[in-house]
Amino acid sequence: MPAGRAAGLLSFISVAPLSGEIASMFRCRCKLLTICTLSRHPPGMNGEPHDTLRLLRTASLTSVVRQEIERMILEGRAPAGSRLNEQALAARLGVSRGPVREAIRGLEHQGLVVTVVNQGSYVRKLSAEEALELYDLRALLTGEACASLAVRLPEAAAERLGALVAAMEAAAAQEDAPGYYGLNIAFHAALFEHGAGARAQRIHADLGKELTLFRRRALVQPEKMRESNAEHAAILAALRAGDAAAARAAGEAHIRGGKRRFGATSAPPG
Repeated sequence: MPAGRAAGLLSFISVAPLSGEIASMFRCRCKLLTICTLSRHPPGMNGEPHDTLRLLRTASLTSVVRQEIERMILEGRAPAGSRLNEQALAARLGVSRGPVREAIRGLEHQGLVVTVVNQGSYVRKLSAEEALELYDLRALLTGEACASLAVRLPEAAAERLGALVAAMEAAAAQEDAPGYYGLNIAFHAALFEHGAGARAQRIHADLGKELTLFRRRALVQPEKMRESNAEHAAILAALRAGDAAAARAAGEAHIRGGKRRFGATSAPPG
């Protein structure tokens, strides 16, 4: 990447409507690319970047672009069924269409995007039947993670989970649905971080992303938040007791409770 191109990206980011975290990542990576480019090809020297640098540049941009598009989908800024226009996304992010195309391809493998031949790529529109099936898969994975964690629960993990349960109780009392939802995601991520391997963590995360819009809808009402958090507390109690069977049952029951709460909501979005 020429130094001017990296500088242009930095200038774009200063005014682009990106999230703070993503903008920061863009700045750091563009600065790195500028330094690498100048160190290999100082101003006034001709020549293409080394293949390794070119690969780093492409992989880095693709990763950041993918994260931003994923965020747009998960936050509902790119609604289910909407078309992902490569040219418009590239212009908005200040990159070429290549990284955008690769990012969309990655999101398709992740289950968030579908591509129709000769029509383009669209944000996946998940049916209620598909969502219910994903809940069942998450129940099995969560039960297994809880059972494993009950056998070897680190004190730090117990304290972290306990703090999250307390924070969710406060969020529910304040009827803070967005706050509760974020803490809920953190609680489940912590269960898998401490109780499952890397592959199970990835699968669980992908299933959760596919269900994001549905899970948000099921955790809006204060009574649903309180019900959900009572299930979290039951999981934590079983973990602290070192009872693997009870932890598995509590983990599965919690996800099936989420499935029930989802079923009680109105028709799915989109």
